[in-house]
Parts: sequence; C-alpha cells; structure tokens
Amino acid sequence: MKKPSGLTYGVEEAPPATVALLSGLQHVALISTFLVYPILVFRVGGLETQAVADLLGTGFVVLGLATLLQATAKGPVGSGFLCPVTFTAAFLGPSLGAIKLGGLPLLFGMTMFAGFAQSALSRVLHLLRPYLPTELSGFVVLMAGVTAGMAGVRYLVATTGAPALSSMEWAIAAGTLGVMAAASIWASGLLKMTCVLVAMALGYAAAAAAGLLDPARLAALAAAPLLAAPSIVHAGWSFDLALVVPFLIAAIATTLKALGSVTLAQRINDADWVRPKMSSNRRGVLADGLGIVLAGFAGSYGTNTSAANVALAGATGVASRRVAWAIALIFVLLGFLPQLAMLFAIMPRPVMAAALVFTTCFLLINGMQIITSRMLDTRKTLVIGLATVAGLTVEVFPRVASFVPGAIAPLLGSSLVFGTLVALLLNLLFRIGVRRTVNLILEAGAADRATTIEEFYERHGQAWGARPDVIAKATFGTQQLLETVVDNCSPRGPLELEASFDEYRLEVRLRYEGELLAFPEQRPSNQEILDGDDGLRKLAGYMLRRNADRVQARQGADGRVMVHFHFDH
Repeated sequence: MKKPSGLTYGVEEAPPATVALLSGLQHVALISTFLVYPILVFRVGGLETQAVADLLGTGFVVLGLATLLQATAKGPVGSGFLCPVTFTAAFLGPSLGAIKLGGLPLLFGMTMFAGFAQSALSRVLHLLRPYLPTELSGFVVLMAGVTAGMAGVRYLVATTGAPALSSMEWAIAAGTLGVMAAASIWASGLLKMTCVLVAMALGYAAAAAAGLLDPARLAALAAAPLLAAPSIVHAGWSFDLALVVPFLIAAIATTLKALGSVTLAQRINDADWVRPKMSSNRRGVLADGLGIVLAGFAGSYGTNTSAANVALAGATGVASRRVAWAIALIFVLLGFLPQLAMLFAIMPRPVMAAALVFTTCFLLINGMQIITSRMLDTRKTLVIGLATVAGLTVEVFPRVASFVPGAIAPLLGSSLVFGTLVALLLNLLFRIGVRRTVNLILEAGAADRATTIEEFYERHGQAWGARPDVIAKATFGTQQLLETVVDNCSPRGPLELEASFDEYRLEVRLRYEGELLAFPEQRPSNQEILDGDDGLRKLAGYMLRRNADRVQARQGADGRVMVHFHFDH
C-alpha cells in the first residue's frame, strides 16, 4: 500500500502513545453519540435507570473487545484496519420489536442469531459478490452518513421530544462544529489529529460555563461509584420465528456496512486503491459478525463497524491500528469506571450534534466515491436512486412504519435497513436481462472499428457495473489488437469478439481466421524488428501483452486463431 499524503500515521505505523491515546479518546467520544440507540431500546423495555446503566457498562466492554477483534487480523478473523465498532441503527427497528414481544431474552437471542447469520455470510461472500456489488457497499456508507447526520439535526431541532435548544446552545453547537472544521483544515500536528476531541472538550466547557448541564445528571455523575464491575442484567436468551426476517435483513445491512467500512479503510490507507480487497473484507465481516454474537451473548445491543469513525481516522490523519488498542483500553475502563462512562452519557446535545454533523460530511463523500468507482447504467442508477429515496422516506417520515402491517413494521424502523432491503431487491430484479457474455462481429475492412469497440465496451461496462479503468484498458487493448491483426495477420472473413464479466474478471476473446499472433514476454531485438514482418508482429504482441493481466493465443486445426485477454477486476 502507498500511504496517501494526507495521512500522518498509516495502518502499519506506530504513533506516539500520547497521540494513540488521545485519538482513541476522541473515537470513543464519537461512538458515545450512538448510545441513543441502546438507551432507547432499553427504556422502551421498561428497565430502571440502574439496569440501563449496567447494560451500557457491559456494552462498553463488548465494544472494546469487538474493536480489538476487528484490528488484529488473526487467521480468518479481523480486517487488520482501524475500524472501531459502535452500536448501530440497523438493529433499532428489529430490537424494538424484540424487546416489546419478549423482553431482554428475545432481544439478546435474536441479536446472537443476527451475528451468526452475518458470520455465515462472511464465508460465502465470494459467491454473493454479484448480488452485493461494490456500489451497494457505497450506498450503505452513504446511508450511514444520512442516519448520523439526521440524528445530529434531530438533536438540534428537538424532534425527539426534548425541549428546543436555546440561542446559547445553538451558539455552542456552531462554535464546536467551527472548531472541528478549522482545526481539521488549517491546524497541523497534534491539534489536527485530535480536532474532534479538542472541540468537544471546549463545547463541554462552554456548556458548563453557561449553566447548560443538567443538574440531575451532574448529581448522578457525582453519586456514581468511582470503580465498579459492570453488573450483567441477563435473563437468558430466546428465539422467535416472527423476527427472523427483520433480524436477517439487519444482518445483511450490517454485512454491507462492514464491507463499506473496511473498503473505506482500505481507500484511506492506500493512495493507489482501485478495488476492495476481498480477503480483508471477508475477515472484517466475520469479525463484525462475531462481535454481534458477543453482544447478544453478554447481554447488550447489536453492534457494527462504524463508518463514521473510519471517516474520522481519515479526517484526522491517524489510521494506525495501534489506536484500536487505545480504544479497547478506554472502553474496558469505561465498563469498570461508572463515573467516566457517565461523563460520556451526559454529553450536551449541541456537542453531540456537532460531532455527528462533522463526521457525516466525510461519510457522505466517501460513500459517493465508492458508488461512483463503478460505471453506472440506468439500471444501477435506479437501484441506488430508488433505494436512497426509500431510506430517506423512513428517515424523514418515521411514522410511515405505523401504516404497514405489524409483521412488516420492523423493516421500516431503520432507514438503513429499509434502504438496504430495497437496494438488494432492486439489484436482483434489474439483473434480469443483463447478459454476462456478449458478442460483436467486426469486418476487417470496416472504417469505424475503433468507435464501434468503444461504444460496445461502454454500453456493457455500465450494465455490468465494471470499473472505468478496467473498461478503458480493455477498450484500448482490443482496439490495438484489431489494428495489429488486420495489418499483420492477413485475416480472412469477419472477426468475432466475445467479452464476459463476473465481478472478479473481464475476459476478452477475439477469434479470426489468419496467421497466429505471438505475444513474447521479451521485447524483440532491433535486428528482429528490421528483418521483416515477423519481427513487427512480435513487437506488437509484446506491447499488447503489457496492457492485459494475462494473454493467451492459440491456433486450432481449422486454422482459426483465438486470442484471449484477461483483466483482473
């Protein structure tokens, strides 16, 4: 991997302990903004405040261990990147349904089921890749940004039932966001790398000076013990077939989000990134699934890799996996230090909103970049466009879930889950009629061969969702191959071009009747080139070989030649 110029510490580099610790602290601060999801579910379940606090303490330990599991890359588990784990909106709708229907046991049992489902999916990702294309991973990252951004907006405009923000709180939110933006753009060194943490600390201080911290919460903070082991509020596990579909859809959504998060981490750490690395993605999805299993087993809410935190690593320039150890350490301490944990839990609304909006900017752009790294035709444009509209509908009009049958309502409890479901179904539907192998007949004497080849690849490349750079290489290579064959191999009759695509590779085959074209690995000498036509053909073949990842040529007994170009995708 080539480290991008904007990255101070890449995944393999070791930042100073102070930098790692402060970076870990601001990642934990950002993750704490998503405590709203488990808190909401536990309160809907009628749990007392102390029980909620105990469950959060257990959850902190789970988050720390799951983050460490993701970064270690031992055997088949772990992406090896800094991909912090957080509580996810993907499980909000299904979890609300579970806790209403069967309390904590059903919540924990169905969460474990979703984790096992994702772990199983990780083993067959290579088979599912045509149905889970890269643009869908980008869509999930995009919708994660929408979810985080809308959560921040709701904190600001008080659509959650809380009182409206005062003018002072609006000023604190704007000031906190302004400090984050200014420090990330114009600062350097430690200040740039900890811009979110510094801004949040200033926001806390401003809120305290303005008397905006809730006295009841401050009293609870003071009364909390300094050191105590998390008390596991556990009533066992149960299972209900009625919730299999919602939790399975949530597992697919978290799988895609894990794919998007790991892909985003790869992009951030590699200036030459062109495609997702499937080995790293598989390990990352398995680690994420095992983290969800751990959450259900220990008695917590569902987790997932945090694309917002991966984006934060890119924004601050600190993407070292060593930071994962700091995050894990802090989370375990939070589980055993109730006062420190409560300090995050009482974060002022304007500070929380500013952090969410800041990271949303990077999520949205990175999601768009992943989507547009593929050629998109009308079909794929409609998949992404309609799925985005569906997700935004649930996000903007959450009451829409009340207008559908009860069995379907959990699917509409999360914009991420519903948008992902729509994208998956549309992707399956619109695959109908897309041919993976296409053919073109060319006349050797045609004057517009180059234009015909370009239009052929552009049309089918968009339908396949292929990478633009691979299509460009195939277009150029085929054009040059045709020119070489026509000029040097005396073709008789039409030339038959066949192209096939399967998400991993693009195979191009040209068949013609004429002389065999050689593709030497070594450049022919100047004397060979001057000696005659055979030397010129060897030079042309040598140049063409360098354009494709693999090249083969053979001549059958019937005199027909087949040239095969292979392009990795």
